[in-house]
Amino acid sequence: MRKPTFLATTALLAGLLAATASQAQIKIGVVSSSTGPVALVGIPQKNSVPLLPTQVAGQTVTYIALDDGSDPTASVSAFKKLINEEKVDAIVGPSGSPNAMGVIQFAAEAGVPMLAPVGTAAVVLPMDDKKKWVFKTTQNDDIICAALVEHMKKAGVKTLGLIGTADPYGDNWKKVTEELAAKAGIKLIAAERFARQDTSVTAQSLKLLAARPDAVLVAAPGSSAVMPHTTLVDQGYKGQIYQTHGAALPDFLKLGGKKVEGTILAASAMLVLDQVPDSHPTKKIASAYIAAYEKLNGSKPATFGANVYDAGLLLQAAIPQALKAGKPGTAAFRAGLRDALEGIKELPATQGVYTLSAADHSGFDTRGRELITVKNGQWTLVK
Repeated sequence: MRKPTFLATTALLAGLLAATASQAQIKIGVVSSSTGPVALVGIPQKNSVPLLPTQVAGQTVTYIALDDGSDPTASVSAFKKLINEEKVDAIVGPSGSPNAMGVIQFAAEAGVPMLAPVGTAAVVLPMDDKKKWVFKTTQNDDIICAALVEHMKKAGVKTLGLIGTADPYGDNWKKVTEELAAKAGIKLIAAERFARQDTSVTAQSLKLLAARPDAVLVAAPGSSAVMPHTTLVDQGYKGQIYQTHGAALPDFLKLGGKKVEGTILAASAMLVLDQVPDSHPTKKIASAYIAAYEKLNGSKPATFGANVYDAGLLLQAAIPQALKAGKPGTAAFRAGLRDALEGIKELPATQGVYTLSAADHSGFDTRGRELITVKNGQWTLVK
């Protein structure tokens, strides 16, 4: 058993370098996987923490950032530390879907709102007494998948293969894809799984090739989205390959190179901001976030970082209302924060426009997705 790599790497007092701890009034924990197999997801999330609001409604907001090393066991340790020792008012994270599924109960039992920047809709659906404490800052799978299936139908795809990660991310994508494809008259004829840490998917790819699907969907987040794609190309697959929003990161283009040319995915407009009209509801906010991130870190962020940034915007919108329920650091404030998050309507952010409710803790609509392809090594809007 791998020793937990819980690393209290950074205690970020964002924007408070000259302040003392006693001045901090609202404490927000952030758990990301900035090391380990999910690091390409977690690094931009960690790097986005200094960009989160530090003053809201006259209150100082302090962020305590921890790295779980991509280890779900370490995610649990981080959550317990933030809840029991740091007495945080809310937690943003963790990075991976399996990690997030494993900490929901601890956030719920403590009555601490959790803003999960993860892909799987299983963290908020089906809604129950525990998941009512969880909010999700990525588009639910069905919204993204619907755009892909619509494209498949127009392209004449009749049979589909799927290769996804053997975890909650891949599980939910298989479920959603099977349902939506069937409604569109597309049959899922082969489905293969792999672990994120696998170094080869040759066997799974050969099985997909043998099934001869018209198209293949790769359902994997971060760097794990690349290997199934390039393996299919290396083995001679000529059909259309689709990706989920889990592939929406600059490293997908770097690692995949020419082999991912022509990929089609649906993701936020953040990948193609220069190609959407100025009237797009996310363009101004996403452009400002990217500029601030580049100034601070010297590189463009992946959308995973924006998911954390959006969590900050949601908290910024909810805190004034929560202050009416109680003082920061109290159960009443945390419950008020949860209630206020649930009541947010039409909040534009980097990834879309959030309208949350008791039944919907993701809150996106079709304004949170664009159909995008890879052309000449660049993300290109499909028109």
